[in-house]
Amino acid sequence: MDDVDCSGSESTLKNCGSGGWGVHDCDHHEDAGVICSDHKHSRLVNGSHLCSGRLEVVHGKTWYTMCAAAFDQKDAEVVCRQLGCGAPVQVLGEDAFGRGDAKMWTQEIQCRGDESYISLCPTSHLKYNCTHEDDIGLLCSGYTDLRLANGSDSCSGRVELRFLNDWGTVCDACWDMRAASVLCRQLNCGIAVSVVGSDWFGEGSGEIWADVFDCDGNETKLSECSISSWSRAECSHRRDVGVICSNSSLAVHDGLVRLSGERQCEGKVEVSIHQVWRRVLLDSWSLTESSVVCRQLGCGSVLNFSGSSSSSPEHSHECVTGFQCSGSEAHLGNCSSPQTLNCSSTQQLSITCLGEMSNIWADSSVVSDH
Repeated sequence: MDDVDCSGSESTLKNCGSGGWGVHDCDHHEDAGVICSDHKHSRLVNGSHLCSGRLEVVHGKTWYTMCAAAFDQKDAEVVCRQLGCGAPVQVLGEDAFGRGDAKMWTQEIQCRGDESYISLCPTSHLKYNCTHEDDIGLLCSGYTDLRLANGSDSCSGRVELRFLNDWGTVCDACWDMRAASVLCRQLNCGIAVSVVGSDWFGEGSGEIWADVFDCDGNETKLSECSISSWSRAECSHRRDVGVICSNSSLAVHDGLVRLSGERQCEGKVEVSIHQVWRRVLLDSWSLTESSVVCRQLGCGSVLNFSGSSSSSPEHSHECVTGFQCSGSEAHLGNCSSPQTLNCSSTQQLSITCLGEMSNIWADSSVVSDH
């Protein structure tokens, strides 16, 4: 068949325009081929869901178990993406999903990482001597999309992630300011201003994803953060987490907060005023303002606060005092405007939030969820 002219709505090729069956001036080097979206080039078997399991690939009509030595991170990116499973989280050995009984694929696969299907990746002539002790397993994130829902704009709202075809919310115990910063960056919404609870953007419905996102805050997208899981029994939609990004109409740019120190939820309080980071003084500070800071940082409730002197020269003329909050604010920028003064006159504020203890508890209750 040659010179086939279809509109795309025909139910069979014979209804398309052409020179007729058998009428052509073609050679076999012009044979056409098609890849349809439902054709499976790989699969993950023996896992807890479609996005985890022992990796098997098809060649011709035969399924093969993949040898670990022939597979790397770039190959994993292609497999997870073609399965609609987001990005790879971890490449595992045969002990994770058992040994397969299919033939072994022993040729090295050399994906660039941007291919649509693993069958489009070139293979080398190098072959490995593999057994089923070398079977490879793969855990993909499964998260293929994200959004902020029920906010005043696309840069504020309840955090929702799509796992395969299902949208779900995220538990506040699995989320912190660093993860929020990555999400805001991925959504082109600037930087994270605050992490808030369900009282801001309402309770979601459907699934609750209880994966813990362990981000360092510098990633460009959530799929680059490592993920672990803990008991879902502690989560409910009353604990759905929300985020306010700096590009949102809800954001006040003065009032970004950070804690100096080795721990995320403990340290001296610093606040950004007119794009300059300033230490906060202990004067006129109370538990009410402390609760706003801990909530803004995604660190739960306040444990205690105190004052300490500092000889740090870079902060000697950049301190603020006079914040007055009602306690319901999402971030310090919504509290009354502070006064700027010299740091050397009084003690600087340090705060400890319960979030640090909550994170330790969550880590201790990690379960094998995949």
